[in-house]
Amino acid sequence: MKNLSLIAILGMFLLSSCAVVRPGQVGIKQTLGKFSKEVKTQGTVVYNPFISRVIKESTRTSNIKLVLTLPTKEGLSVNSEISILYRLEATKVASVLENLGQDFESVITSVFRSAASDVCAKFFAKDMHSGMRAAIEEEILIKMQGNLEKQVDGIVLIAVLMKRIQLPRGLADSIERKLQAEQDAMRLKFVLDQEKLEAERKIINAKGERDAQLIIAEGLTPGILKLKAIEAFRELARSANAKTIITDGKTPLIIGGDDTKTAQE
Repeated sequence: MKNLSLIAILGMFLLSSCAVVRPGQVGIKQTLGKFSKEVKTQGTVVYNPFISRVIKESTRTSNIKLVLTLPTKEGLSVNSEISILYRLEATKVASVLENLGQDFESVITSVFRSAASDVCAKFFAKDMHSGMRAAIEEEILIKMQGNLEKQVDGIVLIAVLMKRIQLPRGLADSIERKLQAEQDAMRLKFVLDQEKLEAERKIINAKGERDAQLIIAEGLTPGILKLKAIEAFRELARSANAKTIITDGKTPLIIGGDDTKTAQE
């Protein structure tokens, strides 16, 4: 019975002295407060539970979500939902833990608050609601990286995302009216451009018809007109139907009676 109890105690001790590091994690052993230089990226870590422990941290991309009120250049306050994407460098986890502890996310948040206040104070509120937002996010990220590098090496900042920008009500209405006016102006310009193109099309069409008529008129010489008249009368003469042709006497005709003139072949 004693042996069974001893085996059970030994088994429990062995289980409590092993830590499993899963994919996407790193494990680092801390003995009597001092971190080991070896970082375990995957597998089992054996340690003495009386004097040591294994700290596990994720090396995957993490997301810190914040809701903050940011200042603007004109002195307004803009509410925004923020996402800070970051990850830990596996080989430098010990440095992060030694300098910042396991609550390093609070340091990242503090660094962001400082950088965001400095950067946003240089921009107008409307800039955060326009295409300038990407430039603001990039500038905040660069400033954060500079401030973090002064404290620790091993935190990789990936992106700062400003979402759900909420402007003061009066400013939001003004921006909306301005955007609507710009849309109306663009729509009117489009209509005017279409009308201008249609007018140009009609002018070109009219010029084309006029030039065609001029070319035709230049080609109709008296000789050609006489020839066309003879051909027309010849076609009429071949018809079996009775006909009377009235002319002005200038076409090549033979007078066949006192009041009528008939075509001559």
